[in-house]
Amino acid sequence: MKRLLKVQQEIGTLSKNAKNPFFKSQYLDLTTIIQHVTPLLNAEGLLLVQPLSGDSVTTAILDAETGDTLVSSTLNLPQITDPQKLGSAITYFRRYTLKSLLAIAEEDDDGNKASAPTPKPVTKPALTQKQLDGLSKVTDVEVLRGYFKTHEITEEQKGLITKLALKLKDEPK
Repeated sequence: MKRLLKVQQEIGTLSKNAKNPFFKSQYLDLTTIIQHVTPLLNAEGLLLVQPLSGDSVTTAILDAETGDTLVSSTLNLPQITDPQKLGSAITYFRRYTLKSLLAIAEEDDDGNKASAPTPKPVTKPALTQKQLDGLSKVTDVEVLRGYFKTHEITEEQKGLITKLALKLKDEPK
């Protein structure tokens, strides 16, 4: 177990490097995990295997010399008949059993982000005709500029406000 401990100490925290467009999230992909941990395991005489057996995926770390299993984790696959979906499920289960088995840390579980409610976009109120008419009485250019930040403004309104601002700038103080 000391060899496994040494591997865990060397793994560190891995960064998410792949995007899930369906959930608009990021995750740590299986290839990256395997490329990172396999050399560390092999340096300690340990072998990573992830065989499929029946309807389950097993991840195991073996002593390369004796063939003894040091640790393993198995997940049963769901009943899926579509080969592409089954392949995705196998990859997903391999990734999560390996992350779990080696206690691989990453910045956040993509499931947390995916299940979080989507924040509603902040919308600005439209500039009304009454407000636009009242702008002719404004004497400070900065007040006029503030409307661009606080209101949705049409191109036509933008042109009128810009004209008012230019007029204020040209007026003698």
